[in-house]
Amino acid sequence: MQEVEYQLWVREQERKLRSGSPKPILIKGEIPSFSMAFQPIVNVLDGTTFAYEALVRSEAGESAHSVLSRVQPRNFHLFDKACRSRAMTDAIRWGLLQDPLPSLCVNVNPNAAISANSHLRLTCDEAVSVGFPLNRMIIELVEDDEICDFDGLKRVLDDYRACGVKIAMDDFGAGYSGLKLMSKLQPDIIKLDMALISRLHVDRTSQVIVKAIVQACFELGITTIAEGVETYETALRLRDMGVVYQQGYYFARPGFEHLPQVTCALPEPTIG
Repeated sequence: MQEVEYQLWVREQERKLRSGSPKPILIKGEIPSFSMAFQPIVNVLDGTTFAYEALVRSEAGESAHSVLSRVQPRNFHLFDKACRSRAMTDAIRWGLLQDPLPSLCVNVNPNAAISANSHLRLTCDEAVSVGFPLNRMIIELVEDDEICDFDGLKRVLDDYRACGVKIAMDDFGAGYSGLKLMSKLQPDIIKLDMALISRLHVDRTSQVIVKAIVQACFELGITTIAEGVETYETALRLRDMGVVYQQGYYFARPGFEHLPQVTCALPEPTIG
């Protein structure tokens, strides 16, 4: 569940870089210090953690905005790569690999992914060098801007899939071209937008839309994750719709510089 302020920042940096501004000059040391928080994605059937999403924080644990506001546009890609690097090293430090199950979710803007400056390949190389298994990495595409080159993006992502990396579409249902992106890229995972989830218990339209998406994903072999789950009732309704993997404050808030444990009561299976 990528925070809105980070989404807006990524979109603004990409637009600046495409608007005719000078070509980025990536200078080591020109990005601010930062840290990471992690939020679990839970399998509600057995209570295990499916993955942790990495989120940017200041070194004091403050919001992502306090860091992003100090990143110069010319160093956007350098900072983006640094976030993925820090996410991997911190996840290892806090014990993610001690559990054989959870994966790590790192966020990537689709248009940034096809840029020559994106450093995605370096991220995969670094994962190998630090001992992070590529089959436990999930690249979340933050689809908050119109995609410039679908074919180019598919080629790039297929390369990472060949290495074992899984591809997820973040905030599905809120972007510019979600269905087109899903049909062309055929992601491994989609994350249902929290705006749909937050209204699920009171809005029949949201219920119908979520049911249709879940059914389509089931038939296409795509894993569905609900983000923004904040109540037992929402978690239970989603479970009964077939959404096994869920993320949100109901299960755990992001843990600053640690992997938080899930302490809430999970939905009980429906009997009969």
